[in-house]
Amino acid sequence: MIPTVVLGLVLGIIITFIWGKSLLTRLRRESLKKKPFPLDWLVFLQTHSRVYPELSSSLQKRLQGHIQVFLAEKQFIGCQGFKITEEVKLTIAAQACLLLLNERGEYYPKLYSILVYPSIFIVNRTSSPYDYIQAEQRQILSGESWGKGGQVVLSYEQIRWDLDHWQDGHNVILHEFAHQLDQEDGQTDGVPILSHKSDYITWARVFSQEYQQLCQQIKQGKKTVINEYGATHPAEFFAVATETFFEKPQQLLRKHPRLYEVLKNYYQLDPLLWC
Repeated sequence: MIPTVVLGLVLGIIITFIWGKSLLTRLRRESLKKKPFPLDWLVFLQTHSRVYPELSSSLQKRLQGHIQVFLAEKQFIGCQGFKITEEVKLTIAAQACLLLLNERGEYYPKLYSILVYPSIFIVNRTSSPYDYIQAEQRQILSGESWGKGGQVVLSYEQIRWDLDHWQDGHNVILHEFAHQLDQEDGQTDGVPILSHKSDYITWARVFSQEYQQLCQQIKQGKKTVINEYGATHPAEFFAVATETFFEKPQQLLRKHPRLYEVLKNYYQLDPLLWC
């Protein structure tokens, strides 16, 4: 009898601790959202962001709050001598939080640090194509999301390029943070956590068909709205489709209306309203 009582008390303490920690996190975040948004940050967004000036006042206010929480919770690390400035942080945060604008996700709960390189970087990968052979590959990248490592790695040169070529369908920040959303459930499979069980059925049907269609179009040498990199893996398809959704919404809606509607439902946003 006593062990049962003790076990019950221990479980109660653990549950209370977890609930209390979650409550404190929510309260802290609400406090951060209510803080006055620094004027120099506001000026920066108005003059350097391609999306912020086009948002409604209510969405602008919401994005400001998300940015303040994001910057308070995430660590930025400069690599290869790259200096992290407020401009760098705001540039990344504004685009990363665009995906969270309508409360999608919990501020990337598995992400702890953002590594920023001045330009492209090299990653050494070890694979085992056969049980008795290990192969090492060197890959040149402009961005990467490490779900298990709690890191996103970005090239600032690529970030600047993407800003200068907004609406070309390529955005390394949107791409890598879409991977973070995908990885929240512990899997990198192109299926993020959805709001309702019924959403998974629609998601699986539409994304599977659209992915296969993209693969087929590329094999046939056809021009596609969605970048061909999306055909390499379902997880990459979700990330690339997210880039296209935010940067080329008109083309995506025209060519892939079902995919557009699924992404619109997921992000609870319609980029057509500001493009």
